[in-house]
Amino acid sequence: MTSTDRTADQTVDAVVVGAGFSGLYMLHRLRDGLGLSTQVFEAGDDVGGTWYWNRYPGARCDSESYFYSFSDRLSTDLLEEWTWSERFAGQPEILRYLQHVADRFDLRRDIRFGTRVVGAAWDDDAGRWTVETDDGGRVTARFLITAVGCLSTTNLPDFPGRDSFRGDSHHTGTWPHEGVDFTGKRVAVIGTGATGVQLIPEVAQQAAHVTVFQRTPNYDIAGGNHAVTPEFDRRIKDDYRAIWARTRETAFGFPYDVADRTALSVPDDERREIFEAAWAQGGFRLGTTFNDLLLDEDANETAAEFLRGKIRERVDDPGIAEMLAPSDHPFFTKRPPLENGYYETFNRENVTLIDARRTPIEAITPAGVRTADGEYEVDSIVYATGFDAMTGTLFRLGITGRDGVALTEKWAEGPRSYLGIATHDFPNLFMLTGPQSPSVMSNMVVSIEQHVDWVADCLRHLGEQGVERIEATVEAEDAWIAHHDEVSAATLLPRANSWWVGANIPGKPRSLYPYVGGVGTYRGICDDVAAKGYEGFALTRSGVRSGV
Repeated sequence: MTSTDRTADQTVDAVVVGAGFSGLYMLHRLRDGLGLSTQVFEAGDDVGGTWYWNRYPGARCDSESYFYSFSDRLSTDLLEEWTWSERFAGQPEILRYLQHVADRFDLRRDIRFGTRVVGAAWDDDAGRWTVETDDGGRVTARFLITAVGCLSTTNLPDFPGRDSFRGDSHHTGTWPHEGVDFTGKRVAVIGTGATGVQLIPEVAQQAAHVTVFQRTPNYDIAGGNHAVTPEFDRRIKDDYRAIWARTRETAFGFPYDVADRTALSVPDDERREIFEAAWAQGGFRLGTTFNDLLLDEDANETAAEFLRGKIRERVDDPGIAEMLAPSDHPFFTKRPPLENGYYETFNRENVTLIDARRTPIEAITPAGVRTADGEYEVDSIVYATGFDAMTGTLFRLGITGRDGVALTEKWAEGPRSYLGIATHDFPNLFMLTGPQSPSVMSNMVVSIEQHVDWVADCLRHLGEQGVERIEATVEAEDAWIAHHDEVSAATLLPRANSWWVGANIPGKPRSLYPYVGGVGTYRGICDDVAAKGYEGFALTRSGVRSGV
C-alpha cells in the first residue's frame, strides 16, 4: 500500500503512529527485521516528526549531531555515508537526514502521510486494535505502537482576546513551511524556554523591534556550536562503536562521564576552574562536573551562581541581567537551553525584555499584547510557549482499552505505566518513550533505540512462544510507579514548576513525567524483565493466561 492509498478495513500485524526517529526505526525493525506487516500513520506530509513541524528560525538540536542519530543498530553503512556539517545540527539538516533514512531503507511505502489517528479501540474478543483515521479509514492490528514523541502537542495559552489580533501570529511548534519574514516588523515573542532562546536572537537580527515577554528566566548554557571539520568527522567515525556503547550506559544517554566528586568537596577556586572548563566545552558538560548537582541544594547553588555570573558578565544593563538571572528554582530542574548569543541579544537597542511575572499578560488585543503596565502594539506575535508534554499527544489519539476504558480516564490523576512502555487494561499497546521512561531526561535517540529494540525483541519472543497478548499487570504497574516516585523524590527536580512536572498546563496532574533513574540503569531493568520471560507482564496463549 502506498502513502496515498485510503483503503478502509485494512488488516496488518502492527500499526505505528508517527514517522519521526522512533516511528521510522520501529517500522524498519518490524517490517525488515521481523517480517510483520506494518502500517504507519503520520499527520505531517513527510517524515521527521518534531523536525518536520518545528521550523522556526534558529531551531537546532541540543544533543551533539554525531550521537543524535541512529547507531550501528540500524546500519553501520549509514554511519559512514552521512557526514554532519555542525556540532549541533540545525533543523533543516536533521530533517534531510531523516528523509535520507526513509529513502535509504524504503520506508515511505508503508507510511500514510497527512493522516491523523483519531481513535484506537481494543477489541477483547478479537484480540485486536481497531484504529480509525481522520480520512474515514479503519485498520485492525494485533499491536498498536505509539511513536508520537514527547513534545508534539503545542501549548497555546488561552489569553483573553487571543483570536482578535489583527496581525500574524505563529506557534513555534507549527511554523509555516514557507518561513516568516519579520523584516521591519514589531514582533512580540511570548516565552523564553528552549525554543525562545533559539528563536529570539534570529528574529532580533531581522525585525524592527522585538518585545520579549518572560515569565521565568532559565539557566541557559553556552552551546559552543561550530562546523564539523574533516579531522573531527574521521575521528568520530573511527570511534563510533565505543561512543555508542558509552551513551547506552550513562545516566543521560550522552557519551560523557560524570565526575566522581561532590561540588563542595573541592575549594571554591578549583570548583570555578572546573565549571569554566566545562563552560568552554559547551553543551551539557556542565552537568557532569559533579555527581550531586541534582541531589544536594547547596551543591546545586554553586552551579546556579556560576551561571548567574555568566549572565551578568554578558548583559550590559545590570537591571536586565538580574531579570534574566534565575533565582526561584535550582539549576537543571527546568530544562536548561543551550544558547548561542542569546544574552547578548538583550544588549541590542531593538530588543525589550518584559517581566511577565511582575506584570502578567492580561489579554491579546487587536493591536498587540496588554499587560498591567499598558499595551504593546506589534505587527506579529510568536508563541514560544511549549507543549503539552508526554501525555498530550497520547490523549489526542483517542485510545480506549478493555471494557472501553479511555486512556485519558485511567490517567486522569497522572500516568500509570509499567516501565513507561505499557499500561494495564491496554493489551498489545506499546508506548515508545512514554511517560515514566527516561525519554526527555536523556538523549532522545538513545532512548528511542532502546525502546524500539526492546519492543522488537519482545514481539519476536511472543511469536516464537505462540503468545497472542501481552499486558502489564496491576502489581508490576504499582511497583514501577512506586520506584519512579522514590527516585524522583531523591532529586531536586520536583522543586520547579517545569513542564517536566506538567506545571505549564492548567489542571494537568503534577508529577515528574520522565524517569530520572538513569538511561543505563533503566536499560538494565528492562533487559532483566525480558530475561525473566517478561516479568510483570501477563502473557496469553490461545486463551490461556500466564505470567506475573
